[in-house]
Amino acid sequence: MGKRSDFERVERDFYPTPLDAVKPLIPHLPEEFAFAEPCAGDGVLVEYIETLTEGWCSWASDIEPQKDGIVTKHFREITSDDLFEANYIITNPPWDRKILHPMIDYFTSFKPTWLLFDSDWPHTKQSIL
Repeated sequence: MGKRSDFERVERDFYPTPLDAVKPLIPHLPEEFAFAEPCAGDGVLVEYIETLTEGWCSWASDIEPQKDGIVTKHFREITSDDLFEANYIITNPPWDRKILHPMIDYFTSFKPTWLLFDSDWPHTKQSIL
């Protein structure tokens, strides 16, 4: 599902993160860091970041985890204790506006937050809060 496509929408907005979406982020990350992934799904974003950097994931959760080791938690249930070790929140969030905008507000209240979006998303009507 994309803004110029006719892909059928997937239940709970689970779309695996492609490696090509992660590669542009890597040069902007510090040499060593900890991050939290609150929309971890199948954990592939965590695997990519841990493989391509010296970073490590201190917390991974999802409302419906697709892999063992990822905590089942709604984003509004995540606390500062869960994120204590993380320097950043890095995630590929659902693109459903009704949940995305509250996620942005919630995550950025805790830590610097990196969201995987198309680079032109800030210039769309959807990005307006």
